[in-house]
Amino acid sequence: MSHTHGTPDAPDAPDAPDTPDTLPRIAWIGLGIMGSPMSENLIGAGYDVTGHTLEQEKLDRLAAAGGTPASSLAGAVRDADVIITMVPASPQVEAVAYGPDGILENARPGALLIDMSSITPQTSVDLAAAAKDKGIRVLDAPVSGGEAGAVEAVLSIMVGGEQADFDAAKPLFEVLGRTVVRCGPHGCGQTVKAANQLIVAVNIQACAEAVVFLEKSGVDLAAALDVLNGGLAGSTVLTRKKDNFLGRDFEPGFRIDLHHKDMGIVTDAARTVGAALPVGAVVAQLVASLRAQGDGGLDHSALLRAVERLSGTRV
Repeated sequence: MSHTHGTPDAPDAPDAPDTPDTLPRIAWIGLGIMGSPMSENLIGAGYDVTGHTLEQEKLDRLAAAGGTPASSLAGAVRDADVIITMVPASPQVEAVAYGPDGILENARPGALLIDMSSITPQTSVDLAAAAKDKGIRVLDAPVSGGEAGAVEAVLSIMVGGEQADFDAAKPLFEVLGRTVVRCGPHGCGQTVKAANQLIVAVNIQACAEAVVFLEKSGVDLAAALDVLNGGLAGSTVLTRKKDNFLGRDFEPGFRIDLHHKDMGIVTDAARTVGAALPVGAVVAQLVASLRAQGDGGLDHSALLRAVERLSGTRV
């Protein structure tokens, strides 16, 4: 696919529109565990990506992949058609969006701001309202699939916002993920993401309890997990985390610290709408206890360590 401007047979038509396949210019803010591979997938698909983040080595990685590093947030977003943010939590989204050096003051009117961070639904609603005053369109588009999903471009992307803006962003989402769904107006993407994090945490906890039970019973753990994963107990969580459990490998694909933040979001949002989360509340406390014991930087499959401590086995 060529990404040319104008048409070769109309040299004296300077006002000729871009061809339909001219891709929007992207500004990418936040190049962490998820942001770096996601931005690289867009570069690989032919998008012009300018990135900004706080760590120089991550800017160097972007440059090596063919992107353009920007030394300031304002510089990154000034000429962008689409601005994508992928930062840890609501305070960081607010920090990059608002203020004289932020996105809303420096992006051009008509730009599309896509926040792919996992934040509170209310933060997304407030951001969309503030951006509207500046003529900037907003989508909340959190993702599920972890680092592996980001690298392999098979993320699930849950989106909140206007249908027209979702339609405009869809080609870009399809570079990053496999399941792309608009879930409703602003904030709905974040609400679905909160439900996702509830299911994932409870699922990991159930797997961790099963692992300790199996090992204490003297069963061949690898064989047991294989057969369990082939039946109704099977899940994407078990498929993705089986090797973490078997090898006690807790190198973070998704840190306990971030899942702790997400359990706070879903607990608070559920209380606001009057939904009871009895099992979710217990797992939220187990995640919090793991973090309090110094395991916040480990992968969320390290919930296994909490079960082992409770069961008096090795940690």
